[in-house]
Amino acid sequence: MPRGLKHCHNFADLRDLARRRLPGPIFHYIDGAAEDETTYRRNTAAFEQYDLVPNVLAGVADIDMSVEVMGFKLGLPIFCSPTALQRLFHHEGERGVALAAEKYQTLFGVSSLGTVSLQEIGELIDTPKMFQFYFHKDRALNAAMLAMAKAARFDILTLTVDTITGGNRERDLRTGFTSPPRLTPGSFFEFMRKPSWALNYFLREKFELAQLKDHVGEGSNIAISVGDYFSSMLDQSMDWDDVAALQQSWGGKFCLKGIMSPADARRAVELGADAIMISNHGGRQLDGSRSPFDQLEEIVQAVGGQIEIILDGGIQRGTHILKAMALGATACSGGRMYLYALGAGGGAGVEKALGNLSAEIERDMKLMGIKRLNELTPDMLRRR
Repeated sequence: MPRGLKHCHNFADLRDLARRRLPGPIFHYIDGAAEDETTYRRNTAAFEQYDLVPNVLAGVADIDMSVEVMGFKLGLPIFCSPTALQRLFHHEGERGVALAAEKYQTLFGVSSLGTVSLQEIGELIDTPKMFQFYFHKDRALNAAMLAMAKAARFDILTLTVDTITGGNRERDLRTGFTSPPRLTPGSFFEFMRKPSWALNYFLREKFELAQLKDHVGEGSNIAISVGDYFSSMLDQSMDWDDVAALQQSWGGKFCLKGIMSPADARRAVELGADAIMISNHGGRQLDGSRSPFDQLEEIVQAVGGQIEIILDGGIQRGTHILKAMALGATACSGGRMYLYALGAGGGAGVEKALGNLSAEIERDMKLMGIKRLNELTPDMLRRR
């Protein structure tokens, strides 16, 4: 285990280690969000508005932390949500995350803006895999990505629906962050302050967006911010008819990521989607929007039992997961919860993050007096 990881006992410790190991623009890309970052902070703070009410004397020597998501049994009730640009954070990138997810028998999501090919990930692990789809203006690119996911035998297609334009990510504007990183006097100084990162980035395999590089130069050979990529490359005319056509073309398990309103959740049910991910893109899109946890209860009331509901975002503790599941979430997912860990120590860091959460979930289930996660109910929570 790389030095330092053994002292990382929680989310905050891994974030701090990532901050110390990554160049400033790279760290702040993970750490930042839109505008005043109000929604970003709220994503985690929302969990504090609910208190757990435990039962005791329940005979909890043996517990089961598994859940079923879209027909796949996961060993943990949380999985690795798809995130972009992972080889910027550590040279192992998606390879390290995939192997860590497989170790804990949980789902791994690969982004359209991923840096390792779907084919390689498909050959690397046998556990369930999700491909996150960005709907581009270039319909030939859309078709090519769909074919890649099918050829690599990915299990789930997840369409992100909250990136119709790029969020105003002001930290990235201040640091000059782009993909690939643009060399300027300021960024060169930041990179040289972290020589281990710089040697790995500049001397190992060339950075590229593996799914996109043969179709567009932006992101692989032409430096562009993620916000500008969304605004210029994605199809702003996308509507529910496009979603239905994409689902039909895919023909397998289908999920919508970025659903925040009960009305849209009902549309997802009508469409026949298998799951929705309640998500605000980690607070990186519309600042001032609600947190996923704030919206969970009313979405469960609207469509609970009709579609699987994944709570995505803001999770830093095992108790956050238990609170979400008590309100009716099928499972949870997160990005920063493993991205800091990836930056802190590669695949070993992601294993540490998932191991920490696994230990917390097991302990917290026992302290709640439950042996299985489906024993969690809303009456085990009290709103402040």
